Amino acid sequence: MTMSLRHARVRYGPLEALHGVTLAAPSPGLTVLLGRNGSGRTTVLRALAGTVPLAGGAVVWDGTDVTRLPAHRRARAGLCMVPERRAVFGSLTVRENLELRAPGHGPALTAYPQLAPLLDRRAGTLSGGEQRMLALAGALLSHARVVLVDEPAQGMSPQVAARTYELLAGLDACVVIAEQRLPPALHGTRAFVYELRRGAVVFGGEAAQWWRRAAGRGGE
Repeated sequence: MTMSLRHARVRYGPLEALHGVTLAAPSPGLTVLLGRNGSGRTTVLRALAGTVPLAGGAVVWDGTDVTRLPAHRRARAGLCMVPERRAVFGSLTVRENLELRAPGHGPALTAYPQLAPLLDRRAGTLSGGEQRMLALAGALLSHARVVLVDEPAQGMSPQVAARTYELLAGLDACVVIAEQRLPPALHGTRAFVYELRRGAVVFGGEAAQWWRRAAGRGGE
């Protein structure tokens, strides 16, 4: 089972952000979209989630063309998107945010015990790293078939970031994350990597291949 783009084009007004991108993310498995700001990595996530329309090409989920399926119906079918910003409800408490995902939030606190003393705090008062933990904990509770995350470890300490990548890599789901650089915590994992530049894929392969390629270019 896969979530894929086929020759996908996305336009923002007169500007084309994706130029015929083709890629496939396996399930279960971890796929990493690499690229600097403006590379198109976030737009790929939005295209998969259905929050931006395609100007050409297709989105295919488990062999079914879902290009015209709106975002809320993709969510009902088991897709969870964690954007880089506004990923939690700031006016609600941590507990309330988690209970929107599932009535029992024990697994979320097992994943991120740092959230336990914050349950009665409003999410908007948390630090950036704490909000990322809360957003990811909610995604874990959703038991989604497809999990899309834009910069999952933003604002986290190195230890919590490593835990986050471990959790994402261990999910029984199609997991796609967008990063500016390949996180060292994923070194040795069986992740698949796509590198994007200016809206086009310039590399696609196993993470080990990307590391070797980066080493040959003097690092990234």
